[in-house]
Amino acid sequence: MWADNVRGIYYIVLKDMRTYYLKPPAISWGIVFPLAWILAFYLRNPQDFAQLVPGLIAMTVLFSTTAAEAVVINFELRLGSLERLLLAPLSLSAVLLGKVLGGALFGLLMASVVSVGAILALGLFQVNLLYLLVVLILSLLVFSSLGALLCVLVKEVFEAQTLLNLPRFLMIFLSGVVYPISAMPPVLRLVAYLLPLTYTVDGLRQASSGASPAMVAIDAVALGGFFIAFIFPATRLLARRFT
Repeated sequence: MWADNVRGIYYIVLKDMRTYYLKPPAISWGIVFPLAWILAFYLRNPQDFAQLVPGLIAMTVLFSTTAAEAVVINFELRLGSLERLLLAPLSLSAVLLGKVLGGALFGLLMASVVSVGAILALGLFQVNLLYLLVVLILSLLVFSSLGALLCVLVKEVFEAQTLLNLPRFLMIFLSGVVYPISAMPPVLRLVAYLLPLTYTVDGLRQASSGASPAMVAIDAVALGGFFIAFIFPATRLLARRFT
């Protein structure tokens, strides 16, 4: 059974990459929007652009993973293609995991382009690649599962994107992407530490500043907790759609 699930997950990821992610709209939303956002702050203060790079990578992770993840499941439920997947010897959790991994893989491709470009352009060769990969992979899983969760919370395709905009823009402003959390009022600082993007941004900064393993481990554990908090409710909610 596990071999069927692994094979099914692989083909779901492959299908979703070809059908949804490797398309101009998804690519532009995953890269162009974060670049345009950061460019606005760069034009205001070009000297601090290197400090904005972790935020740029984090935003790329956020927007690329959720670009199609928040609509794919409902879209396929409407078409009936998701039900056909369950006719195969494939569990519901494997189907959802395949969807999540598809979004995460696309996010990894987009984040890799931005990360390599920033490292080469700015000479950020002191980045710890192991720490960077750990934070990136966990973050990709977190935001892809967040997109899946919000997708199964609603029934219409357009509702998921509308619902997703609230946490996305909230995280942009409160997660230290462009404004330091330490300078925020205490209430907003508390909210910031309840948002997963905060730990992505901090983990990426730790990876580029030679931080101790303990600091990166804290961000990694927090991101792992968010992934569990998103993926299990998403699985239960999707199961209810078939009962």
